Amino acid sequence: MAPIILLIVLSFLFTPTSTQIQSNEEGFISVTISEKGLDFAKDVLIDKAISSIIPLQLPDIEKFVKIPLVGKVYMLLSNITIFHVDIASSYVNTGETGIVLVASGATANLSMSWQYSYRTWLVPIAITDDGDASVQVEGMDVGVTASLKNQEGNLKLSVLECGCHVKYISIKVNGGASWLYQGVVDAFEKKIATAVENAISKKIREGIIKLDSSLQSIPKQVPVYSIAVLNVTFVDNPVMSNSSIEFEINGLVTAKVAFVVSNYNHKGWKGSSSCSNPTKMIQISLQETFFNSISLVYFDADYMHWIFDNIPDQSILNTSGWRYIVPQLYEKYPNDDMNLNISVSSPPIIKVARDDINAFVNLDVTIDVIDSGEVIPAACISLEISTSGSAEILRNNLAGSVRLKDFSMYLKWSEIGDLQMHLLQPVMSTILKTVFLPYVNLHLRRGFPLPILHDFTLQDAEIVYTDSTVIVYSDLASTKQYLYAAM
Repeated sequence: MAPIILLIVLSFLFTPTSTQIQSNEEGFISVTISEKGLDFAKDVLIDKAISSIIPLQLPDIEKFVKIPLVGKVYMLLSNITIFHVDIASSYVNTGETGIVLVASGATANLSMSWQYSYRTWLVPIAITDDGDASVQVEGMDVGVTASLKNQEGNLKLSVLECGCHVKYISIKVNGGASWLYQGVVDAFEKKIATAVENAISKKIREGIIKLDSSLQSIPKQVPVYSIAVLNVTFVDNPVMSNSSIEFEINGLVTAKVAFVVSNYNHKGWKGSSSCSNPTKMIQISLQETFFNSISLVYFDADYMHWIFDNIPDQSILNTSGWRYIVPQLYEKYPNDDMNLNISVSSPPIIKVARDDINAFVNLDVTIDVIDSGEVIPAACISLEISTSGSAEILRNNLAGSVRLKDFSMYLKWSEIGDLQMHLLQPVMSTILKTVFLPYVNLHLRRGFPLPILHDFTLQDAEIVYTDSTVIVYSDLASTKQYLYAAM
């Protein structure tokens, strides 16, 4: 999901400040990044940063150098390129001024071209030579301190401090006079080190600026199939502890044609940022209000109305099958085919309890008779259904299934006289178990997309139900290697 693509990778760069504006908007989905998740995000960010800056071209370096017995020599280093960087260790720490990401003990390999020219009083023409050289940079430390703020529902990324320090470089000069090596070392060792430090620091700053621009352009809604959108506006400021960071997003689903937040009586939560399962990288908490917003949108869009003319027990779809249950139906329409016109009459209500998800559905089942090609509504039976459900993770989707717990029913209207409801109950039970619920489960198996990084997938996910909340604990795995385009 593109709007959430940078959420986890950037989450550990956040630092709260006193100037951040608190929002009164509620959040119904929270994403908590554990210490394990922060380490994963740090490693991903470093790998992508290295991939994006290599090869890195440094500016040319030139200088006049006095060489004993030779005199004043003009030297030029060009085509200075960093072509390999290796990080020995890295860590991320929180602090009062921000979160500090440090890569230490790094090494880098450079290639370059050299040339020189000089004149002497003995030789009036210029003496020149050129060749190539390799440079080994060792003991390089790179650090960045950044802040990530909530700015009107988007994330604002800023560099607070950034630096690079090179402890030692080794230069191997290929070709040239015997005095060339020492001349290059004496004249250019510090300049090369400074050029490396400046180039890497500049590249990091440029990358974060571009990344901030990408964050600002993130849309605040994500399409959900064809009729709905998920509001992914960030709510308030992230909550940070020593071992985790928690983000809240609005998390309500609304109709695609009207991106507004319904006025729910439920309140968003202000949960603790401590991850309840530190062995997993992320924790995604979904309030039952999130599920009820989906229910409302699909109901309003008339996606909860079905006509069945082909079911497992086809005898139900002929009046002869109702001969002993509703005799007057058969007498009025003998051996006529039928349809089951099933409509949800009000938005289903989802309740999340410990170890269970319950849904309460009001259903109207209209018995349609097809007489001489004309569809004739004969009777309507209203049902109040109670179901029990469970959730599972399929790829990056939250899928599920429901099963019938109980139902009650009454006759809503009839064109064929009174019906014996106790005789109809077994038929309605069969219709629910073999027609309605299997069809619902088929759609529930498609799942609902979770706010997960693009090109990453949930791995070894676990689902826990608490009062009013479904919590997903999971690790992350990369689906492919790609360059960090923002750097």
